[in-house]
Amino acid sequence: MQRLFEFIFNHYVYSLALAVVTYLLIQEFFDTAFKKFKPITPMLAVAKMNESDIDIIDVREPTEYVEGHIENAISAPLGKLSEQLPKLTRDKKAPILVVCQNGARSLSAAKTLAKAGYEQIFVITGGMDAWTEDYKLPIATRRKQKAQA
Repeated sequence: MQRLFEFIFNHYVYSLALAVVTYLLIQEFFDTAFKKFKPITPMLAVAKMNESDIDIIDVREPTEYVEGHIENAISAPLGKLSEQLPKLTRDKKAPILVVCQNGARSLSAAKTLAKAGYEQIFVITGGMDAWTEDYKLPIATRRKQKAQA
């Protein structure tokens, strides 16, 4: 036991690095084991959309949403998601599909939805980049109306 303490004292940088990596691995294990949302590919998302009535929440900024979004998606920027939750979905047991540009913001949104008590949360892996570039799935766009003089 004395040799262990001597090693830790002499190699404190390595010992600290080992402790940090161990902590991060354990945290990742528990996050993965107990997360309440499921990542799905764009093709599985289309299948879910076809088989059931699913709410689609787009957590990108409004300027990104206007450029192109999934048909019937509701725009709810990540920064305002918590305050918009009561207006977004009909009940907490209904399936929800969350999408962003590349998949990073939708993970944060899914965690927010899970904390709020929503039960069926699906996150599109790769976001709209995968939707349009990898799978070539259709998007809806809003055209800006010209101001009438």
